[in-house]
Amino acid sequence: MAKERFEFTTGLKKKLYIVAIIGFVLLLVGAIFPGGGHEAEAGDHEGTEQHDAASSGDHETNASEDHNGDNNDAHGGMISDDSGDGHEAGEADHGGGWLKRLGVNLWINNVYFAGLAIIGIFFFTLQYASQAGWSAFLLRVPLAMGSWLPYAFLLMIGTFMIFGHDIFHWTHSDLYNEFLPSGELNPHYDALIAGKSSYFFLPLEGGSFPLFFILRMVLFFGVWFWLFKKIKSLALAEDELGGDSYWFKIRKFSAIFLVFFALSSSVSAWDWIMSIDVHWFSTMFGWYVFASWWVTGLAFITLVTILLKEAGYLSQVTANHLHDLGKFIFAFSIFWTYVWFSQFLLIYYANIPEESVYFVERLLSDKYAPFFFINLGLNFIFPLLTFMTRDAKRLNVFLKIVCIVILGGHWIDFYLMVTPGTLGENGAFGLTEIGLFLVFGVAFVFVTLTALSKSALVAKNHPMLEEAKHHHI
Repeated sequence: MAKERFEFTTGLKKKLYIVAIIGFVLLLVGAIFPGGGHEAEAGDHEGTEQHDAASSGDHETNASEDHNGDNNDAHGGMISDDSGDGHEAGEADHGGGWLKRLGVNLWINNVYFAGLAIIGIFFFTLQYASQAGWSAFLLRVPLAMGSWLPYAFLLMIGTFMIFGHDIFHWTHSDLYNEFLPSGELNPHYDALIAGKSSYFFLPLEGGSFPLFFILRMVLFFGVWFWLFKKIKSLALAEDELGGDSYWFKIRKFSAIFLVFFALSSSVSAWDWIMSIDVHWFSTMFGWYVFASWWVTGLAFITLVTILLKEAGYLSQVTANHLHDLGKFIFAFSIFWTYVWFSQFLLIYYANIPEESVYFVERLLSDKYAPFFFINLGLNFIFPLLTFMTRDAKRLNVFLKIVCIVILGGHWIDFYLMVTPGTLGENGAFGLTEIGLFLVFGVAFVFVTLTALSKSALVAKNHPMLEEAKHHHI
């Protein structure tokens, strides 16, 4: 058992390459036949404005008055004005609709898979900080997920530099100057966004380079990766030298990671997703993104563990260990729903225009309403009904089905967080989205399995192996 080592075979790599090629082909076909973009909907820019007016009525007018008549809109993602600098939704699509759609999907996948990498480290450190012994046999799986972090950072900062102007409305410089150089009032000045300029641009002026935003991104990824490398080096040293000292050191750095993660995960959710709808905010949003990341990470860990066991690895992992993973997925699917419903109820019931518009554009839109309910069905109703019995959480077939559904379902969750605020009614779901998700998924799995093959699959000197061996529920 202690000498188990995962072999990343040529056959398995070929299967991943085939999936990646399929993803690229779908992406290419999606570029040639975009479908649902502005090219297929002439005059959709005007239709978007009419949809907004019809869906939110006087709320939009009230919100725009509260915002000094900035753009007659209560959120940053569906701004329509006559500035001519290419930052209204319709005009951006005219200039390259599919490219903007590609940039938005790159951002969705960046955030989704970066979250999986972070959650892998979070799961690993949580087991040490809580002194849990049941999971000792499968800890190398979540630890390997953290190897995606440097790739996630490069992809995220690259995507922001190239597509940030299309994704984040607050990056447009004409929003921050109340007066034009001629001395006239700037019709595109946004007092609300200008008031948030320090959060994005400090110490520079609003509308310049978002230095503070970029520094936070670099800091978060830098600390996450440094702690990951430190913890991983201690875990590998424990394999070689043994003793309890490494367990205590890992536990110390795990506690440090958890404290930093508590802050950074919320702030990164505000930066990377909530600031897309820059006029809107929710005090629960950090928890909401964490819940989505967390249950997705649990599903990935469970799925990989089952597939490894079915391939002849992890012989000491039993139905009892898988049952615990299933209970985690079941419980945190309900937790995600609790946060989702709490946020929805408080905002929608209060009916404050600048807050409720976030759900209006998702719930009352022909584009996004189906996904709004699919999101709830896949991420709450399906796992709730499937995992309600004890036996279902101990059978591989049920575990695999639920894990696959959750991995896809929470991608849709991130799609709903990002796309309406960036593409508005020009958004679509098709071959582009599926293809890019497959490409990112293969890349993430490839990096994870490569890391998993470079060390023992089970920590041979972990002090709680005996406890994990006799784990029974």
